[in-house]
Amino acid sequence: MRRPNQSRYLLCLGIPSIYCGILALFIWSLWFGVNSDRDNVPSVINHLIPAGHCACQTALSFECGSCLRCASSLPDDPTPKARVYNPVYDAQNLTLNAAQCQSFFPGLFEDVRRAETFWTAKHGISMHDLNEIYLAEGMARAAVVNGQLYVVSTHARGEDHRRKILAILGSIHRALASGPDTSTLPNTEFIFSVEDKVDDVTSPHHPLWVLARKPDEQAVWLMPDFGFWAWEHGRADGKIGPYTQVVDRIRHKEVPWEEKEPRLVWRGKLSFAAKMRRALLEAARNQPWADVKEIVWKDKENFISMEDHCRYRFIAHVEGRSYSASLKYRQACGSVIVAHKLQYIQHHHYLLVSSGPDQNFVEVERDFSDLPAKMQALLDDPASAERIANNSITTFRDRYLTPAAESCYWRELLNQWAAASPHITNTITSSEYLRSGMRYESFLLLDSQKMMQFP
Repeated sequence: MRRPNQSRYLLCLGIPSIYCGILALFIWSLWFGVNSDRDNVPSVINHLIPAGHCACQTALSFECGSCLRCASSLPDDPTPKARVYNPVYDAQNLTLNAAQCQSFFPGLFEDVRRAETFWTAKHGISMHDLNEIYLAEGMARAAVVNGQLYVVSTHARGEDHRRKILAILGSIHRALASGPDTSTLPNTEFIFSVEDKVDDVTSPHHPLWVLARKPDEQAVWLMPDFGFWAWEHGRADGKIGPYTQVVDRIRHKEVPWEEKEPRLVWRGKLSFAAKMRRALLEAARNQPWADVKEIVWKDKENFISMEDHCRYRFIAHVEGRSYSASLKYRQACGSVIVAHKLQYIQHHHYLLVSSGPDQNFVEVERDFSDLPAKMQALLDDPASAERIANNSITTFRDRYLTPAAESCYWRELLNQWAAASPHITNTITSSEYLRSGMRYESFLLLDSQKMMQFP
């Protein structure tokens, strides 16, 4: 017969086991909710998981409208005799000088000026500041000396990193090679990351070039993403190619507004920003205006090409692990972009306008609670919807996301960076880079494995 104190001892052993089991079940439920691509995860699990992929802001009401200011109030023609921007002649022109860049693309350079002001107030960026940045995987260090691009160091984890680093270097080299006055650029050195988020690689307090930032990450500098050069990632939709090639395919296949399907389209992987993406699916479920589905990559289920998105009048945009690089492709369509309130800022986001005569996208809440009402308003007023779609084309595809605008941005980034880092310019000697750096042209000829960890 079991003694009373023996029973109490067994009970005490059992209680912690129960708590451990409950905790383990809770942790597994969160992991499952964040990483599963199923669209029928129990709502209680979806309610518990963070808004993004674990590390993102948990608040669905995250506001960043104040940081996405449009520069439409700035004059398009700041000098009396400057000609007006014409996409037919100017969109592909990589040789625009600094004055033309400022005249043709007002508002494009807001973030580099913000970063320059931030660092100048801190007495500038020094070589010591750069040396304090540990080069993690997905980062590269480069320099511009006498107008030429040098690779100082690269750290890549696999082909994904290598391709992205090469694409960023290629874009910088193209901007330098085509610019009419890049030979006058001060010598400088910089470090960039191709990871999705700043805190993937380092503290947000370092002067690092990044693809996207949150509003409070003020020390970093925004650069255009690698897809403006080209992108191939080896999956079912891997053959994306250069951004301009995607635009050409879209122009070739796109149908007039009246022939587009009056529905909202979205395709994506649910385990990136799981809470938001499932919220989109729930808001659109069983709605006659919705063609919103998750992609099952292993069998290419529900996959449609970038250009086939343009068959629809409305295209949903949802952030991923941080920003989503697909926005620029969606903005190449003559369709209405429907996006939730954004948490991450890219270099061209200052030109997003959510209301008024210049409206070029439709903004909804991060939990998509107002999506049905916003969609019904668009469907009830197709003329207004078409105006928003046309504004998007005029603003982004025909102007601010063109090769000319991208090259102008890279050169302005280098100029503002050099203005904020005179200490770096003063420490650079040409002979040093002839010894320790490698010209970009030579770096391209290296074996891919040597590119991963250079030198």
